[in-house]
Amino acid sequence: MIQKTLSAVLAALSTTAILGGALAFSSEGIAAAKDSGNDVSQLQDNQRSSHWFNEGQASLQQAISQPVNNKRGAARNVILFVGDGMGISTVTAARILAGQQQGLDGEEYRLSFEKMPFTGLIKTYNTNQQTPDSAGTATAMVTGVKTKAGFIGVDEVVDRGDCPASLKHGLTTALELAEQQGKSTGLVSTARITHATPAAAYAKVPERSWEFQAPEGCRDIAAQLVALPAGDGVDVVLGGGRRSFLPQEVTDREGKSGKRTDGRNLVNEWKQRYGDSAVYIEDQKGFDGLDLAATDKLLGLFESSHMRYEADRKNDVAGEPALHEMTAKAIDLLEKNDNGYFMLVEGGRIDHGHHAGNAYNALNDAVEMARAVQVAMDKTSAEDTLIIVTADHSHVMTIAGYPTRGNPILGKVVGNDSRGQAEDTPSLAADGKPYTTIGYTTGLGHAHYGDETDADMRYNNPIDSGRKDLSKLDTTAPGYHQDALVPLGSETHGGEDVGIWARGPGAHLLSGTNEQSFIFHVMAHSGGLLEED
Repeated sequence: MIQKTLSAVLAALSTTAILGGALAFSSEGIAAAKDSGNDVSQLQDNQRSSHWFNEGQASLQQAISQPVNNKRGAARNVILFVGDGMGISTVTAARILAGQQQGLDGEEYRLSFEKMPFTGLIKTYNTNQQTPDSAGTATAMVTGVKTKAGFIGVDEVVDRGDCPASLKHGLTTALELAEQQGKSTGLVSTARITHATPAAAYAKVPERSWEFQAPEGCRDIAAQLVALPAGDGVDVVLGGGRRSFLPQEVTDREGKSGKRTDGRNLVNEWKQRYGDSAVYIEDQKGFDGLDLAATDKLLGLFESSHMRYEADRKNDVAGEPALHEMTAKAIDLLEKNDNGYFMLVEGGRIDHGHHAGNAYNALNDAVEMARAVQVAMDKTSAEDTLIIVTADHSHVMTIAGYPTRGNPILGKVVGNDSRGQAEDTPSLAADGKPYTTIGYTTGLGHAHYGDETDADMRYNNPIDSGRKDLSKLDTTAPGYHQDALVPLGSETHGGEDVGIWARGPGAHLLSGTNEQSFIFHVMAHSGGLLEED
């Protein structure tokens, strides 16, 4: 016992001596550093002259100067942008791509919405799935209620596909509230306008696939849009999906037949409902020739199914507008209403590019959505318009390896040498093959279609997962589809949080990490959509 105590005392004395020496050395080191002009209590000259430092100071001042408006109803207009599948990795890669398209390294670039003053994170799970689908997530955003995957405007109580039960469990949307208050409303999407995200703004079905046909006792999604009882219906509808509005017997100008089996022509029904001031268009010529002064209602259906990818838009037979053009036209029409408006804008094909394992199209569509956001920012004021940009869910696209600064985001990884300078050749993995910065965890896997800009071509060929030798391939080409680890018939969504960016009255309320359903409550409060909230 005495021996143990003595050992402990000697150890303590030894530790004190060591610490004392260290403290003495540390004091001398600090003194020497001060003598050399490297005073750690002061900022260094090279630090103050750094553009990183000065840009940070400027950003701080800008953040400090941002006004915060908590007033209910301060937002005369509300615009909700949804980048379908635009997770954090997609935003990062799109930012780099957009910068590189302008001759920059890319990493330092910021997309339009990344300049907004308030940012947060949104949890995306459905009530029955860790990794969600677009129907349940869109419903959460526009109704304030989370629900099951595949459900549009219906709560989680009923079973999927249960038509009778769903009739008693519908949910009121932000668009419907805006209509009831005399505001104008708009829907813009590069997907079918009856697809999950835009449909969530107006439809109520327990099965998202009921776009043009539903069980007896329920109405399909397209029919619900044309006959929407709230207010006088949606004022501006621009997107794809003609086939859900036309009977099978009708062939459109691009040679595609309708899908409806009930014989109804919903385009004609829509025209009959609204009369002479309602305009229907289906091509670029009609879009460009619009007389907005003489137009009160606008329905534009530019494709039988989804609109084309932005990179593939030039190949459309009849011609179709870009997302930023549709956004601009919609705002011009909606702002005619002195009461203001609510609009949902979806970059729907970001999601589809990812599902096909083609980062080229997914990222170019994300860049195009950023253009659309910029248009909205330019055409509105932060004083009276709340703009929110977010995603319904992410995807399993990764940004990996250690590529040098400015390396093409769609290219093979080229690392740095021991001096920190870019290597001359691509880095090789342990299997001796080069690899791309971007890859997918799941999906169809490798394919290369050269300059093909329609990512959906990938579904014409079988799964080819696993590592491939990319040595002689141009992975930046539009038709290159990245490797995938897990072989599946389509790449899958991701389950992590997504970003949210906002500007205007109430934007600060979206800071932090929130449930997806919280977005509705911010829009309702700031837009004064509810009498009490």
